Amino acid sequence: MDYQNTLIRALGIEFTILGKGKVVATMPVNENTKQPFGYLHGGASVALAETVASVGAGGLIDLEKEICFGLEINANHIKAKKEGVVTATATVLHQGKSTQVWDIKITDEENQLISVSRCTMSVVPKKV
Repeated sequence: MDYQNTLIRALGIEFTILGKGKVVATMPVNENTKQPFGYLHGGASVALAETVASVGAGGLIDLEKEICFGLEINANHIKAKKEGVVTATATVLHQGKSTQVWDIKITDEENQLISVSRCTMSVVPKKV
Protein backbone atom coordinates (compact mmCIF):
# COMPACT_ATOMS: atom_id res chain seq x y z
CA MET A 1 0.00 0.00 0.00
CA ASP A 2 1.07 3.57 -0.64
CA TYR A 3 1.05 5.55 2.60
CA GLN A 4 2.92 8.58 1.23
CA ASN A 5 0.09 11.12 1.07
CA THR A 6 -1.84 9.94 4.11
CA LEU A 7 -2.25 10.63 7.81
CA ILE A 8 -0.01 7.61 8.40
CA ARG A 9 2.98 9.49 7.00
CA ALA A 10 2.03 12.79 8.65
CA LEU A 11 1.99 11.15 12.10
CA GLY A 12 5.16 9.12 11.48
CA ILE A 13 3.44 5.76 11.91
CA GLU A 14 5.61 2.77 10.99
CA PHE A 15 4.38 -0.81 10.77
CA THR A 16 6.49 -3.53 12.39
CA ILE A 17 4.12 -6.52 12.10
CA LEU A 18 1.49 -7.06 9.40
CA GLY A 19 -0.05 -10.43 10.19
CA LYS A 20 -3.40 -12.09 9.66
CA GLY A 21 -5.46 -10.83 12.59
CA LYS A 22 -2.59 -8.86 14.18
CA VAL A 23 -0.94 -5.56 13.31
CA VAL A 24 1.74 -3.69 15.27
CA ALA A 25 2.90 -0.14 14.52
CA THR A 26 4.90 2.59 16.24
CA MET A 27 4.36 6.35 16.37
CA PRO A 28 6.71 9.01 17.73
CA VAL A 29 5.58 11.42 20.43
CA ASN A 30 6.71 14.66 18.80
CA GLU A 31 5.49 18.04 17.53
CA ASN A 32 3.14 16.29 15.09
CA THR A 33 1.44 14.14 17.72
CA LYS A 34 1.42 16.35 20.85
CA GLN A 35 -1.34 18.60 22.17
CA PRO A 36 -0.58 22.24 23.15
CA PHE A 37 0.43 21.28 26.72
CA GLY A 38 3.25 19.06 25.44
CA TYR A 39 1.70 15.62 25.90
CA LEU A 40 0.64 12.96 23.41
CA HIS A 41 -2.66 14.09 21.91
CA GLY A 42 -5.56 11.71 22.56
CA GLY A 43 -6.67 12.22 18.96
CA ALA A 44 -3.26 11.07 17.72
CA SER A 45 -3.61 7.92 19.84
CA VAL A 46 -7.07 7.30 18.38
CA ALA A 47 -5.75 7.90 14.85
CA LEU A 48 -3.00 5.34 15.51
CA ALA A 49 -5.55 2.86 16.91
CA GLU A 50 -7.90 3.19 13.94
CA THR A 51 -4.97 2.96 11.53
CA VAL A 52 -3.76 -0.40 12.86
CA ALA A 53 -7.35 -1.72 12.97
CA SER A 54 -8.01 -0.54 9.40
CA VAL A 55 -4.82 -2.03 8.00
CA GLY A 56 -5.52 -5.25 9.89
CA ALA A 57 -9.08 -5.40 8.59
CA GLY A 58 -7.83 -4.84 5.05
CA GLY A 59 -5.56 -7.83 5.46
CA LEU A 60 -8.54 -10.09 6.17
CA ILE A 61 -10.73 -9.19 3.19
CA ASP A 62 -10.55 -9.51 -0.59
CA LEU A 63 -9.45 -5.98 -1.51
CA GLU A 64 -10.35 -6.60 -5.14
CA LYS A 65 -14.03 -6.92 -4.17
CA GLU A 66 -14.37 -5.29 -0.73
CA ILE A 67 -13.26 -2.24 1.21
CA CYS A 68 -13.38 -1.53 4.93
CA PHE A 69 -14.11 1.62 6.91
CA GLY A 70 -14.05 2.50 10.57
CA LEU A 71 -17.62 2.27 11.87
CA GLU A 72 -17.02 3.03 15.57
CA ILE A 73 -14.05 3.54 17.86
CA ASN A 74 -13.71 4.23 21.56
CA ALA A 75 -10.65 4.93 23.63
CA ASN A 76 -9.61 5.12 27.24
CA HIS A 77 -6.43 7.13 27.77
CA ILE A 78 -4.69 5.57 30.75
CA LYS A 79 -1.35 7.36 31.03
CA ALA A 80 0.16 10.59 29.70
CA LYS A 81 3.30 10.55 27.54
CA LYS A 82 5.63 13.53 26.84
CA GLU A 83 8.30 12.03 24.60
CA GLY A 84 9.55 8.85 23.01
CA VAL A 85 7.63 6.29 20.99
CA VAL A 86 4.34 4.49 21.48
CA THR A 87 3.47 1.09 20.04
CA ALA A 88 -0.02 0.00 19.01
CA THR A 89 -0.90 -3.68 18.92
CA ALA A 90 -4.19 -4.55 17.22
CA THR A 91 -5.75 -8.00 17.38
CA VAL A 92 -8.99 -9.10 15.78
CA LEU A 93 -11.72 -10.14 18.22
CA HIS A 94 -14.47 -10.82 15.66
CA GLN A 95 -14.24 -11.41 11.91
CA GLY A 96 -17.67 -11.46 10.31
CA LYS A 97 -18.87 -10.98 6.74
CA SER A 98 -19.87 -7.34 7.21
CA THR A 99 -18.07 -6.28 10.39
CA GLN A 100 -14.86 -6.86 12.28
CA VAL A 101 -14.07 -5.90 15.86
CA TRP A 102 -10.50 -5.05 16.84
CA ASP A 103 -8.82 -4.62 20.23
CA ILE A 104 -5.96 -2.09 20.28
CA LYS A 105 -3.50 -1.53 23.10
CA ILE A 106 -1.03 1.35 22.93
CA THR A 107 2.04 0.99 25.14
CA ASP A 108 5.28 2.89 25.78
CA GLU A 109 8.89 1.72 25.69
CA GLU A 110 8.51 0.11 29.15
CA ASN A 111 5.36 -1.73 28.00
CA GLN A 112 3.19 0.49 30.22
CA LEU A 113 -0.37 0.92 28.97
CA ILE A 114 -0.96 4.38 27.48
CA SER A 115 -4.33 3.83 25.82
CA VAL A 116 -6.78 1.06 25.01
CA SER A 117 -9.32 1.12 22.19
CA ARG A 118 -11.92 -1.03 20.53
CA CYS A 119 -12.67 -0.40 16.87
CA THR A 120 -15.51 -1.80 14.78
CA MET A 121 -14.79 -1.98 11.07
CA SER A 122 -17.46 -2.13 8.40
CA VAL A 123 -16.76 -4.37 5.39
CA VAL A 124 -18.65 -3.34 2.25
CA PRO A 125 -18.56 -4.34 -1.43
CA LYS A 126 -16.47 -2.09 -3.67
CA LYS A 127 -18.46 -0.08 -6.15
CA VAL A 128 -17.33 -0.61 -9.73
